[in-house]
Amino acid sequence: MRGRGADGGPGAPGPEVPVYVISVAAELTGLHPQTLRGYDRMGLVSPGRTGGGGRRYSWRDIELLREVAELTAHGIGLEGVRRILQLEHQVDALQLRLIEMQQQLAAAEDALDRALRPSPGRNLPAVRPPAGAQVTVWRRNR
Repeated sequence: MRGRGADGGPGAPGPEVPVYVISVAAELTGLHPQTLRGYDRMGLVSPGRTGGGGRRYSWRDIELLREVAELTAHGIGLEGVRRILQLEHQVDALQLRLIEMQQQLAAAEDALDRALRPSPGRNLPAVRPPAGAQVTVWRRNR
């Protein structure tokens, strides 16, 4: 089954699919193939591998390599680049976690609103006490 590519067109591989050989990746990034091999050895990028061990780069890998090239062009050393990429990954993970927590909070607020909303089938209506007030709850034994 074919997905959508980096440009969103039908039939193109998805951005995570490793399809670009090293020569194409080098051309797309403006980097020398030996530089790409070095970045692979250093762990800055992890291209997919063929059965014979050949590197295959995804569109995401290409974007990452472009970012590495831009950072090094601005004078940032490779260890600095590695740290920047780690921090960007951490920020992305935290943003996803924040979205999850916001969704959970919204669901909890909705459930609370439904629980506090008076309904005709209840014996006692839900009452919101004033701030700082004490409430006594009486329950019938069944």
